[in-house]
Amino acid sequence: MPRTRTIPDSQVLAAVRHLLGEGGERAVSFATVAAATGLAPPTLVQRYGSREAMVRAARMAAWDELGNRTTEAISATANKGPQALLKAIGPVDIAAIASDLRDPDLAQRAAAWRATVEAALALRLGTGSKAKEGAALLFAAWQGQALWAAAGDDGFRLKDAVKRLT
Repeated sequence: MPRTRTIPDSQVLAAVRHLLGEGGERAVSFATVAAATGLAPPTLVQRYGSREAMVRAARMAAWDELGNRTTEAISATANKGPQALLKAIGPVDIAAIASDLRDPDLAQRAAAWRATVEAALALRLGTGSKAKEGAALLFAAWQGQALWAAAGDDGFRLKDAVKRLT
């Protein structure tokens, strides 16, 4: 009797996220995920029910990981500047995990993460409304830089933006 192959959801969802990053939603099917994980397509259907549910689960898992990474970065850089925080959070492939913000749960996760990062940046920039505005601008610049860096454009350096905002 053949042994049943078990792979944890975290590995399956990581494979889904990889496929999303490589080719978008069209690259994700039960067949492509099965090929990437070694699981049979019917096993994936049993676990997730539909391709859309599998993609959604992968995106929610990505937000969980990003939230945990952000919390750790905030703690690790408590006495450091905004650049240190953003560097500690690391690269964020926001396009892959936030490409469908029509889903209210995904939109809420994105908004909560942004608010968390902006609040942590504001604490590092000072107090008051100017710090909050600067944090919002720095967040936008950081995400814009990440977007264009993925397209091969170096753009500007974040430390230059921080200097202008402080």
